[in-house]
Amino acid sequence: MIEIDIRKKLQSARGEFMLEIQLSIHPSEFVTLFGQSGAGKSTLLRCLSGLEAPDAGFIRVNGASWYDSKNGIMLPARLRRVGYMFQEYALFPNMSVRGNLEFALRKKADRKRVDELIELMGLGELQHRKPATLSGGQKQRVALARAMASEPGLLLLDEPFSALDHDTSIRLQAEVLRLQQHFGITSIMVSHDMGEVYRLSHRVAVLEEGRVARLGAPADVFRASAGLGNGKLSFAGEVLQIETADVVYAVTLLVGNQVFRVIASAEEVRHLKPGDRVMLMSKAFNPVLQSVTS
Repeated sequence: MIEIDIRKKLQSARGEFMLEIQLSIHPSEFVTLFGQSGAGKSTLLRCLSGLEAPDAGFIRVNGASWYDSKNGIMLPARLRRVGYMFQEYALFPNMSVRGNLEFALRKKADRKRVDELIELMGLGELQHRKPATLSGGQKQRVALARAMASEPGLLLLDEPFSALDHDTSIRLQAEVLRLQQHFGITSIMVSHDMGEVYRLSHRVAVLEEGRVARLGAPADVFRASAGLGNGKLSFAGEVLQIETADVVYAVTLLVGNQVFRVIASAEEVRHLKPGDRVMLMSKAFNPVLQSVTS
């Protein structure tokens, strides 16, 4: 269990404000921090990792104090067993893929950990190449594997897919979820993308001006309550989830920054899967899905 109760004074484009976070995260849970730029999301990750110190409060992980202002505790970053996946990859350019992973190993760690990660992430053909020769998606896979190499108890991901195209992002999200579930690791991600929040997260914490304004399952936090309205309308959207509902299917869609749930027939969902792009069209008040994924 991770218990967070911290305060830290921050500066933003709108002026000075106080980051005040009270949040509990369960073991093996995947929680996303969502909100506008400057709300304090990345600062919270840095405080958890030990790269930055709060002004007051405490951070406890499984009963151990990582930070406690009252008792003068500030556990060094190297002792926190945190895997940190940065937005800009932060790979060592002079090392091979394998070298980057081996560098992240803890002292006296079994080097078979690197072999396992290379196999899990499909990096076998890339393991002797330098980062400069890799694509953006390949670098992200290496960065994720390196974050896991130290056998962390907590995985932090700071907008890990923001620089990737849609298809590569979808594939990498599947890799993150598979690896997170394989190791059962508690994970906290910063994201501005509702689609990836919905696909990956057990819970989402929406930060507004340094505070948790909403907290819950993505479906509960984001699902739109408004209908499509009158007339014939069409919207481009992305499939987030497909569920069986008796003899029909319930399809959850991301349309702009709104999440909708519509009923579809077996024929409409036959070739659909999460991540596909579709057109949501109203026809006499009955939505019709039309795939636009090539």
